[in-house]
Amino acid sequence: MWIAEQMARGRGEKPAGGAELGVVTIGGAAAAAEIRGEERGLPIYGPGGLVWRPRPGDQVLVVKAGTDGAERCIIAMAPVQAPEGMEAGELWLGTESASLWLRRDGSLALRGKVEIQGELWLNGQQITKEQ
Repeated sequence: MWIAEQMARGRGEKPAGGAELGVVTIGGAAAAAEIRGEERGLPIYGPGGLVWRPRPGDQVLVVKAGTDGAERCIIAMAPVQAPEGMEAGELWLGTESASLWLRRDGSLALRGKVEIQGELWLNGQQITKEQ
């Protein structure tokens, strides 16, 4: 909630607590962001198992870390528009061309080209290439 409120304020405002809003100028694994000047080589952090590479123009939250806040890292991106009908407790993960939506009713919605590597099971039965 706090992060979302701070990010909603827009570019140029400094959230409390050693974090600043910035705009990515160079995307990728070691991104650069415009804060009060361009900060380059910023590491990207996220929840375990999630890998994200920001694009130029993305609005991000940059956190000061280390001794006296000398080190900075990107930890989040400004919220995107939630899908219509999304309810509390649901999870949506997506890009411009693909998405994964875990719904509270137990359903899973996939959008985009789906590639499966490994075994595929459907209702307890393994699906093989011959089927």
